[in-house]
Amino acid sequence: QVQFVESGGGLVQPGGSLRLSCVASGSIFRIIHMGWYRQTPGDERELVALITSGGSTDYADSVKGRFTISRDNAKNTVYLQMNSLKPEDTAVYYCNRGPSGDSRYWGQGTQVTVSS
Repeated sequence: QVQFVESGGGLVQPGGSLRLSCVASGSIFRIIHMGWYRQTPGDERELVALITSGGSTDYADSVKGRFTISRDNAKNTVYLQMNSLKPEDTAVYYCNRGPSGDSRYWGQGTQVTVSS
């Protein structure tokens, strides 16, 4: 059984930064790809950043150059550093297995609001 717990969201002004964290339970963390996803009301959940078990990364075009995903396997944790935030980044952010998510493991997410 795997569980993901996200934290680090909040209210930030445009141009600001936030760092999200996701702690995973279970021993399989180090061998699975991980992704950060986001969802706004009425929209589909979208993958914004992916990190493979080997550490390779990929990003949605909308966040490329502004967001950085990383992982610490010793801490069973994946991070999302978000810089130069824009109002359109406002969403609930989730972590899950990449690249599609596992329906069994969606957590509560963490709200990110970018507003002046």
